[in-house]
Parts: sequence; C-alpha cells; structure tokens
Amino acid sequence: MIIEVLVKNMVCNRCIKVIKNELLEAGVAVTKVELGRVVYKSKNIACDSKKLEKVLDENGFELLEGDDKILIEKVKLSLIRFLENLPLQKSGTLSSYLSKETETDYSRLSRIFSYTEKITVEKYFIKLKIEKVKELIQSKQYNFTQISQLLDYSNVNHLSKQFKAETGMSLTKYKTLNQNFINSLDQIL
Repeated sequence: MIIEVLVKNMVCNRCIKVIKNELLEAGVAVTKVELGRVVYKSKNIACDSKKLEKVLDENGFELLEGDDKILIEKVKLSLIRFLENLPLQKSGTLSSYLSKETETDYSRLSRIFSYTEKITVEKYFIKLKIEKVKELIQSKQYNFTQISQLLDYSNVNHLSKQFKAETGMSLTKYKTLNQNFINSLDQIL
C-alpha cells in the first residue's frame, strides 16, 4: 500500500536528505521525499507509522494532521519554494499565487494563517525575504541594488527600510559584521 504523509518543518534540501536517509535506515520503503511530504510503501502500516513518527520526532519534525495545519504548511512551503528561484518572477499578486498553489480561496487561507500563526501571510513573506537577503549578502555575489532587484523590491531604499525594520540594523552594518545571523526557516514567525 502507498502511504503519503505531510510533515511540518521540512524547509530545505538538508531536511529532505535527513528524513529520507533515516527512514531508509529504519527500514521504511521510501519512494519520495520532498518539502513537507513523504511517500512510502508499506506492508505493515502500524509498524511503519511508528518508525516514521520516531524518525520525525527525533529530528524535530511532526506529522501534519487537520486541514488547517496542512493548509498553513502548504502556504509556508509555497512561499519558500517561490523564493528559491531568483530573480522572483511575480505575475500577479501574492494572494493569487497562493490561492493557485494551495487551491484555496485567499481570504480563507489568510484568515486561518493569521489566526493560527499570529502573523499575516504578507508579514511572514517579508520575514522570509529578509532571510533570503541575509543569505545573498553573505554569499558576497551581489551588491544591495542587485539583491533588491532579485527579490522584486521597487528600489534599494525599500529593501533597506524593510531590512532595518525587521533586523534593527542597516544592510551595510549587517554586511560589515560578517557573521551568520540567518534564522532557520522553520523558526520564522
């Protein structure tokens, strides 16, 4: 039997690798692991489910159960995936993008997200973008203007103001500190 489960806090390729390797080591017949999702074959569902839950728990992940939790994770993963492909290619609004990705009316998903996470979808997306800015600054491949263009800011001043509002420091100060202050994506809220 093919089993598909949704997993909370899987936000990067390293998460995928860890879960896949540990499930295979535990004897679970994994067929696919991607952000927020594990698919496996099982002849003994009870046994494999216990193995899965143990691996997830030991690595700081959890099974998603309930429509609202699943929807919230879909929103988060959609936004994380969106930021992987630079420069950002926004055709339309963030709300229309998320509605399409989650197959859910934006007003519903926005209401559920805000109520559950205590932050709006838009503010969450800004926080993700700021983490991406930090990553790009540390890569030393781009100047501030290029970073603002890659992340679809109207101009570098807009990026600078948003960065300072979120981090409490200027872009230049962050760059000169030359330290890794990037937050893990599963800890953003």
